Amino acid sequence: MQIVRFQTRELAPQYGWKQDNVIGRMDGSPFCGYQRLQAEYPLERVQLLAPVIPGKIVCVGKNFPEHAVEMKSESPKTPILFMKPPTAVIGPGKPIELPPQSNQVEYEGELAIVIGKQGRWIPTDQVREHILGFSIAIDVTARDIQQADGQWTRAKGFDTFCPLGPWIETDFNPFDALITTHINGQLRQMASTRDMTFSPHQLVAFISSIMTLESGDVILTGTPAGVGTLADGDVVRVSIEGIGELITPVVKGSIGLGYWGI
Repeated sequence: MQIVRFQTRELAPQYGWKQDNVIGRMDGSPFCGYQRLQAEYPLERVQLLAPVIPGKIVCVGKNFPEHAVEMKSESPKTPILFMKPPTAVIGPGKPIELPPQSNQVEYEGELAIVIGKQGRWIPTDQVREHILGFSIAIDVTARDIQQADGQWTRAKGFDTFCPLGPWIETDFNPFDALITTHINGQLRQMASTRDMTFSPHQLVAFISSIMTLESGDVILTGTPAGVGTLADGDVVRVSIEGIGELITPVVKGSIGLGYWGI
């Protein structure tokens, strides 16, 4: 099943489900019980939103060996974790804004895990029962800031730096799915999830040994090799076999009234 969040001119933001190109409302929440109502809203007449509003976004760095190489480092022995704030999330079609503080903003197409059931110390063989489904994300990164800071929070945490969607796919095999990223129609990234150093289930188990995973939390599982710089006017399309595609434009951000030049 494909779970969406959507709104129309008449309907406030809410959860729904997608069948072919028609959306139906949900009575309830996908995290605590629901009933599917009739699919009656054509997809082209609704606005799809980010499919979940996460409490936290846990990200994994250098989880594809070839990406570690292009970052001039070795594959990690244990997962490298960092976090993005929920305010970084935007939905399908919403633009990535290039912040004035950076001259090197880059794309990273990734598989996203959406947690459905709270868990701590989750054994690998019980991970699936804690996952609601999977989605597509772009881990946008201000690479120059990342390199300057050493710490990754500022480089990864700008508003709009986590496009997510277009839906949550509950029936998905995460162990051998093709991930591709196109910039303005040109292929830039391509790899299978089987190439990950740590599988999605290993990541959930590892992260839950550190922090409690709550319903609605999102885990970004790492990006393949082929990352590159974004420019004003670009269009990013990340596709994952078995889920769909997330399309995001890129625009130049504005300087706020309180910007103080750092």
